[in-house]
Amino acid sequence: MNTRQAVMMASGVARRGAMLKIVIPAAVLFFVFLVALGIVASVAGSSQASVAACGDAGQPDTQYDDGDDSGGGTQGGGRPSGSLRAQQIANARIIDGEAAAAGLSGRATLIALMTALQESTLINLDHGDRDSVGLFQQRTSTGWGTIQQIMDPHYSSKMFLLGKGFRAGDNGDPPGLTDIQGWDTMPMGDAAQKVQRSAYPTLYTGQESEARRIAHEAGLDLDRGGNPAPTGTGSASGAPQPPNYGTYPSGYSSPPSSERPTQGMFDRCEGKEFADRRPTSSPGEPGEKFHDGNAPWPAEVKNRRSTEDAIAWARREAEHPTDDWFRWCLRFTATSYGWTSAGSGHAIDHYWSMPPSMRHAKDRNPPPGALLYWRTDSRSGHVALFVGDGMIASNDIREKGKISIVPAEEIERKWGAVYEGWAPPYFPNGG
Repeated sequence: MNTRQAVMMASGVARRGAMLKIVIPAAVLFFVFLVALGIVASVAGSSQASVAACGDAGQPDTQYDDGDDSGGGTQGGGRPSGSLRAQQIANARIIDGEAAAAGLSGRATLIALMTALQESTLINLDHGDRDSVGLFQQRTSTGWGTIQQIMDPHYSSKMFLLGKGFRAGDNGDPPGLTDIQGWDTMPMGDAAQKVQRSAYPTLYTGQESEARRIAHEAGLDLDRGGNPAPTGTGSASGAPQPPNYGTYPSGYSSPPSSERPTQGMFDRCEGKEFADRRPTSSPGEPGEKFHDGNAPWPAEVKNRRSTEDAIAWARREAEHPTDDWFRWCLRFTATSYGWTSAGSGHAIDHYWSMPPSMRHAKDRNPPPGALLYWRTDSRSGHVALFVGDGMIASNDIREKGKISIVPAEEIERKWGAVYEGWAPPYFPNGG
């Protein structure tokens, strides 16, 4: 190798080295860009699904709180899977069948699906706020029918769709969709609200995307034409009977007529609780401080973590906060006790699925480690872990997605929530 060749080789190596210095950082930057693009796309997609399923963004715990991927749980994006989805599709077909049998359009079906998703997640629930039950959370005390009637999806669908057109002699109160003048041209969320008379009228609109997904999976024709006024009374299923106010679901008893709510199904009637929901202990008033009780857990309460370890774990989450818990209150409390899922779809459903002996209605003296439940302006409600000294570990209350240790009464003050009561950390279907 002569001097000239050596110089040329060295020059080539230098050029290649320079190129590598340029190409490698550029490749790294391009890779980072692709990763970021994927993250943004996935976040945008999940956000869209979340808003579609939950109504207004920013409401506390309006998602499906249980993210279990097994049958009957939810898929990773918060969408139901397994047996839960099968129930939703079956109920969607019943609603659509009643709308079609009455000569109504696919738009009527869509409005009904949006409403049922907001009220019950399109599941035929045997419980709800006060005496509300069924797909549309209709109430016996406001004239929708008996418990047995409302729990029949055919009957409840016809009552929602047809109102006085379904029941002979009905005076139109509560109204059905076709009792509303111009229901077929007004915004669909507004039409749903005129039937439901909810205290939270804006939430129905947010269910349209999910309603359309379910309709697609169920093979429903939402573009079907129809008449604004019914041309029939639906199928022969769920024949109407005169209302009977003497039968209430488990956990309720019929209140005196003077205490029956006269407002819409979600209008709150503070201070007029049903008789058997009044606590035997001194409950305190809304906004008052919570104090530590000493009630023991029933023998059937068994968890993967002890009460002390669960409280310690929750406190560590608050001391080293992440953004992992946005709208995941039920999962947070289950995780505190060592479970990956709670086995229930919504916080408030978890409370009402407890044995009656475990529900301590309105009692503001829970023992440390208890689960505290509130009704909020969302379908899911809210649950938090009582850590003692009147304090709770709660997600979203101070910062979105983060756990904070706050006075228990702050949920009422900040969110306007209604305290239902406390229960032991009982997760019989925990995963």
